[in-house]
Amino acid sequence: MAKRTANAGNKSQPGRLRIVAGKWRSRLLRIADVPGLRPTSERIRETVFNWLTPQIVGARCLDLCAGTGALGLEALSRGAAETVFVENSRVAARVLRKNIATLESPAATIHEIDALAFLRRPNGKKFDIVFLDPPFAADMLGDLCRLLAETSVLERDARIYLEEDRASPEVSLPEGWQVIKTKNAGNVRYSLVSAASAQ
Repeated sequence: MAKRTANAGNKSQPGRLRIVAGKWRSRLLRIADVPGLRPTSERIRETVFNWLTPQIVGARCLDLCAGTGALGLEALSRGAAETVFVENSRVAARVLRKNIATLESPAATIHEIDALAFLRRPNGKKFDIVFLDPPFAADMLGDLCRLLAETSVLERDARIYLEEDRASPEVSLPEGWQVIKTKNAGNVRYSLVSAASAQ
C-alpha cells in the first residue's frame, strides 16, 4: 500500500530512495509518482536495522504496505534471504518492480494486493521479520497486527517493525507480543516488537 505520510529525517534526494548500507549501499532508486509517497527515512532505517542486526542475515521478510519498498530492500541489501513485498498501488508496485530488476535481486517478490487481503489468503510461507508501515490515515495497523497473530505466517519469536503517527494512541498489540525497542522521530513513532507467542 502506498504510504501517504512523509517521514522525518529523510535525507534522500527528491524522487530518489537511497539504500543506507549493505551490498547495495548508496544505490539510488526511483520513487513512484504517487501523492504523499515517501520512504521510511534513512535515519529511522539505520536505527531499525541496528536493532535487527542479530536477526537480519538469512531472514525471510515480509514488507506489508510496501510503498517504496525501502524497508524490504534495505533488508535484502543487509543479507536477508528473501523479502515478499505487498503493495496495492499499481503505480507504486510497477516502480518497485523496476527497482528490483535494477538491483537484479531474485530474492524479492511482489504481490499487488491489499495487505489485509494478503494476510487472509493462505500462502504457506512463514516470516522471521515483518515490516508494518501502513498509511497513517488508513488506521489499519491494529487490524494488521491482529491478522498476523491469528494466521500462521510468523516464525516463533518473529520480529515485527511498527511505524505509526506519533500523535495517535499506541496500537494495541496481540497477546504475547512485547515491545523491545521504541523511538520517536518527528511525527513518527517506530517500534520493534517480539511476537514470542507465534507458532
